[in-house]
This record gives sequence, C-alpha cells and structure tokens, in this order.
Amino acid sequence: MAEGFLTDEQRHVLKTASMNTEILSSSPSWLTSEHLIKAPRALNAAAAAVPVKHVRRSHSGKAIRLKKDGGGGKGTWGKLLDTDADSYIDRNDPNYDSGEEPYQLVGSAVSDPLDEYKRKVASIIDEYFTTGDVDLAASELRELGSSEYHPYFIKRLVSMAMDRHDKEKEMASVLLSALYSDVISSTQIKQGFLMLLESADDLEVDILDAVEILGLFVARAVVDDILPPSFVTRAKKSLSESSKGFQVLQTAEKSYLSAPHHAELVEQRWGGSTHITVEEVKKRITDLLREYAESGDTLEACRCIRQLGVAFFHHEVVKRALVLAMENRAAEPLILKLLKEASEEGLISSSQMGKGFARLHDSLDDLALDIPSAKSLFESLAQLAVTNSWLDSSFMNSQGDMAITEAEDEKLRHYKKEIVSIIHEYFLSDDIPELIRSLEDLQSPEYNPVFLKKLITLAMDRKNHEKEMASVLLAALHIEIFSTQDIVDGFTLLLESAEDTALDILDASNELALFLARAVVDDVLAPLNLEEIGNRLAPNCNGSETIHVAQSLVGARHAGERLLRCWGGGSGWAVEDAKDKITKLLEEYESGGVVSEACQCIRDLGMPFFNHEVVKKALVMAMEKKNDRMLDLLQECFSEGLITTNQMTKGFGRIKDGLDDLALDIPDAVDKFKVYKEHAVVRGWMVPM
Repeated sequence: MAEGFLTDEQRHVLKTASMNTEILSSSPSWLTSEHLIKAPRALNAAAAAVPVKHVRRSHSGKAIRLKKDGGGGKGTWGKLLDTDADSYIDRNDPNYDSGEEPYQLVGSAVSDPLDEYKRKVASIIDEYFTTGDVDLAASELRELGSSEYHPYFIKRLVSMAMDRHDKEKEMASVLLSALYSDVISSTQIKQGFLMLLESADDLEVDILDAVEILGLFVARAVVDDILPPSFVTRAKKSLSESSKGFQVLQTAEKSYLSAPHHAELVEQRWGGSTHITVEEVKKRITDLLREYAESGDTLEACRCIRQLGVAFFHHEVVKRALVLAMENRAAEPLILKLLKEASEEGLISSSQMGKGFARLHDSLDDLALDIPSAKSLFESLAQLAVTNSWLDSSFMNSQGDMAITEAEDEKLRHYKKEIVSIIHEYFLSDDIPELIRSLEDLQSPEYNPVFLKKLITLAMDRKNHEKEMASVLLAALHIEIFSTQDIVDGFTLLLESAEDTALDILDASNELALFLARAVVDDVLAPLNLEEIGNRLAPNCNGSETIHVAQSLVGARHAGERLLRCWGGGSGWAVEDAKDKITKLLEEYESGGVVSEACQCIRDLGMPFFNHEVVKKALVMAMEKKNDRMLDLLQECFSEGLITTNQMTKGFGRIKDGLDDLALDIPDAVDKFKVYKEHAVVRGWMVPM
C-alpha cells in the first residue's frame, strides 16, 4: 500500500509499528511488551488491517524473548559487530588501516659475544700489521675487554700472520711477547697455542707449509719465555700422533729447540726485530730531503715522510730540513714550501714543528762552527714560519726564556762534562774500579743522581752491550758509593725527562722500563721503590706508564732470568746449573776453603737475584754438618754487600717455608732455624720475620 493513500490514523499506527520493530531488533533479550510503544485503542482495528513487515509479535500477546546472545533471526540485520566468516582486509579500500593486518612473529638472530669478539680482534690485528704500533694494539685489546676470549686472539693473530710475509710473522711474535703477563696471562697463551695445534689440520688446507710455520711460532714462544719448555711435552699427550698438531710439536722440538744456538736461530728466522733504529730513521730523513732538494716534488716528499711511520719523530724532519736550508741557500724556498705543505696537511703537527725549531735552536752554537751565520739564518727562517702561520708565534717569545734556562751552575756544568768522559772511557775499558775512583775524585756525591741519568741516557743511545754494562755498573755503584736514595732520585730525573729523551731515542719508554726492572732484579732497587718513584711523577705522564711497564716485567714469570739477559748479558745458566755451582762452592768452603775465595765464587756467578739460594743452601748445610762456619761466610757476604738484606730475608723465608720437610731429615731443624734467625736479626742481616 502506498503511504500516500493512508489516513492520518493509519500513518500513526505504521509509525508506531516501525519504532517497535527497531526496538525489538536491537534491544536486549530481557525487553518485554511493557517497553513497547502502544497505539491508541481506537485505532487497533484499523491498524490490524495494515500489513507491517519485520514485526514479530506473539499472537498470544506475550512478549517475545530473543535468542540468548543471538544475532537475530531470519529477516534481521544480525548482531551489531557481526562480520562474515569469509571477510578479508582489502588493501585497496580507502579506509584500509595497516594496523588491522594480522601480526606475524619475525625471528631475529641473537648475536654471539664470541663472534663479535672475533670480528673486533681481526680489525685490531689488521691495524697492527699496518701500523706496527704495539702499544696501540695492547691498548685496544685491553679496552675491548672479554679477557676470557683472549686465547682466540692468539689463535687469530698467529693464523693471520702465517698467511702473510715474514715481517708480519715477526710482528706477531713481538706483539705476543709484549702482551704477555700485562694483557694476556700465561694460561691464556697456552690455551691459544693449544687451539692452534688442534686446528693445524685445517690450517694445512689453506697454508701449504703450515706445520713448519706453526712449529717455528711455538719455538719462538718458548725462546721468548711466554711458553714453558714443558709445554711441548705436555701438549703432545693431548694430541693424536697422526695429527698435524703433533707434527708441529715435533718440528718445534727437533728442528729448532734442539739445535745448537737455537735461541739466536729462532729469533733471526723472520728477520729479527721489527723496530727501526734511530740512526736508520735519521738516514732515511736525510736521504729524502736531499732527493727533494734535487727534484722539488713536494707530493713525493710528503708521501715519503708519511711512509716513515714515525709521526712522533717528525721534529727530526723539521730540524734536518732547516739545517739543509741553511747549508744550501738555493734549496731554502723548496724547504720552506715543504714544511708549509706538511703543516697545512696536518702531516707535521704544530707541536712537532715547534720541537724541531727548538732542537735546532739548542744546537745553534755547534752549528755555527760549520755555518757561521747559523743564528741569523735561524732567526729569519723562524720569522718566516711565524709570518706564514705554520709555526706558533709563541716560539719567538720563548727564545729569550730558553736562553736564560740554559745557564747552569758552573760546578754542575763541569761535573756533567767530566762524567761524560768517564762514562765513555768505561764503555771502552769495562773497568769498574777505575770508574769508581774517578767519581770519588770529583768529590760531588750530591750529583750521583745526575750521573745515573747521564749513564743510562748514553747507554740507551748505544748497543745492547753498553746497556748491559750500564746495568752491571749500577749494581756495583750501589754496593760501593751510591745509596738507594741516589738510585731512586736518578731514575726519577730520567722519568721526568722521558718525553725529551723520546725525541732522540725511539723506544725510550720500553728501554727505561727494562733498566728499572733490571735494577729490581739486581737488588739495586726494591719493588716498593718503583711505587715510590711513580708517586713522584705527574699522573698520566710517559714516566708513569714506564713505571707500570716495569712493574709488569718484574711480576712476570721467570722475571729474573728474562731480565738478566734482556740485553744479552748474564750468565745464561739454567737454574739447576746455578744450584749445582752454589752447592759445590759451599762444599769446598765447608771443607776448609777461604772466605774470600768463596765470596769471589759467589760474585763470579753473576746472579745477584739468585743469592737467596746461597743463603738457603748455606743454612741447610750448617744444619746438616752441625758446623756454624757457614754463618761466618754469610756474615762476610753481608758485610761486603754481596748478599743484600732482601736476598738474605728471602733465603731465610724459603727455609721457613720448607721446615716441615726439612725436619724429616734433620730432626732439630726447627730449633736450629730459630737460633740462626736470631743470629741474623742481631747482626742486622735481616729484619725480624
């Protein structure tokens, strides 16, 4: 029926029915007829004739209860939030929201700390092979942390070096020795080499002569005292005889470690030390400057300077370039151009430039002997450099101050001049008594620290033979005329000027550390003296780092034996040989020998760091023989300064530690030891234990 033909009453009924339909289709199931909108009674009959769709009433007049939680029945729209089962998200829909997409779990790889460590150490090793900077490599490895993975570093370092030239193999061995005890423990080094031996079969696939090379690495580690000789024997037990690792150990043992003079053979196999000497650097600098003066190729000259790889020594380039400009006036414009280019490129830093000018200024008096106008030429060159902004203007202002500081006390100047001659004569004659007499003739004991500084400074600029002589002399001077305080003050002076020393001596820091450590081994200094010296120095200076290195050297395994021959000196005897010699000289003395001869034999051993063994064996022999004559020998040794308080205390300490075992053979050992200890304390040999 069209709505236009309905009466007003019919329209009202239709409207009421429609409203009830909406209520029923969208309301809760508890809705009853009371809630429905009712039409007027008068219109019921008329409304009954009107067909109303979608209205579901009970003919009984009862309210309809919809299905619980239902979505409506036939002819309804269903629940408000109903969706078709087959619905999907249309990405082309203007209302498409990517957030409605179903979630998917995406797996991500968990990084392995060991893999990360291996990746980083590979970068450190590559950089080390490029720069050769041992200190930088050690610092980066220390900063990396993860010390539990250091055996993998050793494996990676050696395996990478095996596939490179002899230079890198030598560099790898040098780095391992430098890292030993300071960064990497002895146990970790053993583990690293064991890992290499276990992977020797795999290395053989990529490196044809892997067995030979790895055997040489093992032998080199033994020679450098970073692996004990027993490592070879013990490692064999853990490897199959058919494995390549076993062959490596056989090669190391038979081809290298059993050969005559094997230490020298192994150390020189890859060309020896990677460190370039000062003289070689100076010669290269001179050659490149002369070549530049002839060719005028600034780019090539800068490349050669960069290739030297000694940025800390560029002040020498500056100094020699200026001298060349003074000697060859025609080359002056080229030299100034080179220095300006090097400064602007950052190749030569401002500090190195200033040091170069300062060093030349200090030597102007000597230079004037060959170039009479040296001073005026230097002033003009310095002025040009300041004007062109590649030399700091403060340099010109400081020249007056430098001239003032050069004036020294006349007595000290005379002393320095004399001791240089005395030291040079000693290096030629090796006559310690004569040197001591010469020092006593100077009658300037207050300058003993100055002598020590000059002695070591001169020795560092010479060969290992002179370095060894300097250490031997220090031990003798400490016994004869130098106090421990003199030694401490002298080393303090050295370390305070360590930066200046490094200008002329490339490896000054490491060599100073060796001198300090050797002094401790020789009982010239006590370990606590190193700490005392360190406390006198400014924090974070070069000298403090040198003290740290020295303490590491002293604390390393077999420090005495290693340091005694750090420059090729010492007796080189094995410990057992030394013990046999000590036993024989004591037996000879006990059977009627002369005290002076026994003292001379102890002195001839040349192992002052091992004199505690003399004390120990002398006390044991006195207990066994019930002959206190040995105490007379110890008294004489102490009086002569042959056996120090430190060594005496150490010897008594070793007896004390082994008293239980000693008492099995000597029943009254404990009582005897008490008597000897009291005797030693009364005589001042040692402090009370």
